[in-house]
Parts: sequence; C-alpha cells; structure tokens
Amino acid sequence: MSDDPRRYAPATLRNRDPILAELRPLLPPRGLVLEVASGTGEHVAHFAAALPALDWQPTDLDPENRASIAAWCQGLGNVRAPIAMDASAAWPIAAADAVLCINMIHIAPWAATEGLMRGATRALPPGGTLILYGPYRRQGVATAPSNEEFDASLRARDPAWGLRHLEEVAALAAAAGFGAPAVTALPANNLLVVFRRT
Repeated sequence: MSDDPRRYAPATLRNRDPILAELRPLLPPRGLVLEVASGTGEHVAHFAAALPALDWQPTDLDPENRASIAAWCQGLGNVRAPIAMDASAAWPIAAADAVLCINMIHIAPWAATEGLMRGATRALPPGGTLILYGPYRRQGVATAPSNEEFDASLRARDPAWGLRHLEEVAALAAAAGFGAPAVTALPANNLLVVFRRT
C-alpha cells in the first residue's frame, strides 16, 4: 500500500495544457491567483510551474485533497500551503488578483456557486478576472450526449449536483458585479468562462 498522498484525476492530463494556453493571456503578469476547490492539486502544480512569476493559493474542503495538493506542489516556491475553504461560506482570504475555479460548479450545490460569486467580487480588484472551467448547458445549444450522461450520473450521486445553465451562472455573476462572460470552447465539451469585475 502506497503512502503517497497524491490523488489523480484522469482528465487533468488531457485538459491542463488547453486550459493553460487560455490562462496565459488572462492572468496578470504578477500577483496572487486564488484557486477555489483545487481538487487533486494537479492543475495548480502544472500552472504554477509554467507561470512562476505568479503566486498561487490552492484551497479545498477535503483534507485528503489538501494533502494531495501539498504533495503535488512540493518544491514549487510560488504555491502557498493549501487552505480549507468552503466556497459557500466566508472566505479565509481577503484579496486576490485572479480567481480560478475548475470543475466545481457542477459537483457542488448551487449555494457554492452563489458563494463563489460573492467571494470573488469581494476578493478581486476592479477589472480582476474570475475564470471558470467545466461543462455547461447553453440556451439554444444541444448538450453533448457525454455531458447528458455525466449530468445524470452526478444527479444520481447527489440531486443538488448537475450541469448548470451558463445563462443562470452569468446572471448570478452580473448580480455580484461582474460583466458579461467571455466564453471559449475547449476539448471534451468543456467551456472556459471568464468574468471581469466591473
């Protein structure tokens, strides 16, 4: 039995470079990037190694995920120790130059998305970016069969989970003080959605 705390998300190897390519022009040249719900830590380790001028603050509610994040980021001087954070509650970090949230919104109750918008608008400076990644439903756009199957499996695990309508997420963001989203389609029927604080 291995005592290596690192966890693995198979999709990360496929999506981390397309996400990184989009992040490069969106993130500030320097400053703090707050990652909400960092999961295994594979993404933040990859991005921090590629963008060493930025400081990174990973977060996760799950202590085993935080152990995984710390293990993946070992030796990266620009990654802070992962902290426990519930997106739907008060955030333990007051300010960030950008907020990144990958694959949380559909694997969490809607209250987590509401909290994400509240927390991001408090933490970000005017013009600061909130960057989301994951699968969404879009009005007038057919949902891929793989996403429909994924949505059904999520709702079977927890009725409060499931793919969200991008228009509902955008309305929540607008109410919290963000502009209209810039949306980029990425592989495997996922979207990168970028909001700027007004």
